[in-house]
Amino acid sequence: MSGTAGLLGDSATRDYARKLQLFNASAAPELRSAIASLGLAPGIRVLDAGCGTGEALRWLGDEVGAGGMVVGIDLATAHLAAARAHAAPEHLVAQADVQKPPLFPGSFDLVWSVNTVNHLREPERGVRTLATLLRSGGALALGQSGFLPDMVFAWDARLEHAVTAAVRRYYRERYRVSEQDLTAVRALLGLLRAAELRNVTVRTFPIERITPLAPADEAYLLEAVFHGTWGERLRPYLSAEDYSQLRRLCDAQCDEYALRRPDFHFLQTFTLAVGYR
Repeated sequence: MSGTAGLLGDSATRDYARKLQLFNASAAPELRSAIASLGLAPGIRVLDAGCGTGEALRWLGDEVGAGGMVVGIDLATAHLAAARAHAAPEHLVAQADVQKPPLFPGSFDLVWSVNTVNHLREPERGVRTLATLLRSGGALALGQSGFLPDMVFAWDARLEHAVTAAVRRYYRERYRVSEQDLTAVRALLGLLRAAELRNVTVRTFPIERITPLAPADEAYLLEAVFHGTWGERLRPYLSAEDYSQLRRLCDAQCDEYALRRPDFHFLQTFTLAVGYR
């Protein structure tokens, strides 16, 4: 494991398992569609690099079948504990840095890595390392949510823009990163081509929700977004009026609570870029 924290503070001791679990529960239909789009053959060997809380391990396992092999690695101890709980008994889950994986080159038919490369200080180097784990003809699939700003307050684009800008200011100051660091998440296509992979394709899956929301969707938006991503920490980056309005929209006890509005319409994107060795 690396002794240096990642670009966004990732380390062996950092724990945001709950946020990962909420996202995976909400976006499960789209994530499973993205996996299905790969057309995985039964019996192949798959690595989930940066497996987080491990929901995708079973989804990948469903595709490769009993004759296949699924391995998950992640840096965070808390995430690995959750991943082991999700994984099937035959899946291998290990604590490791995706930039220094303790795995043999040419071992896998697919490397699946979601919302991970954007946490690396040297993403091109990380992608090249993951590519070495592929057998000839194997695929590296890099998934990333939020290439585009999410649409949350469809009825108030101005407030939505102000909140998005506030989040970006918070991340720049909290982790001492540049705007270029934050927007590098959109460079998956270039990263795969820089790693000299072939036949690179990109496909974006919309994650779209309207009221009435399913429980998993409301839990993700309320807990992971409204409270976990926004909340009190945005107060210094918004005007007093905007912050007050945001608090009312995000408060389930308030009459203005956004997730009960009949016009609530949420839109997020999940992009999958795939290249072959």
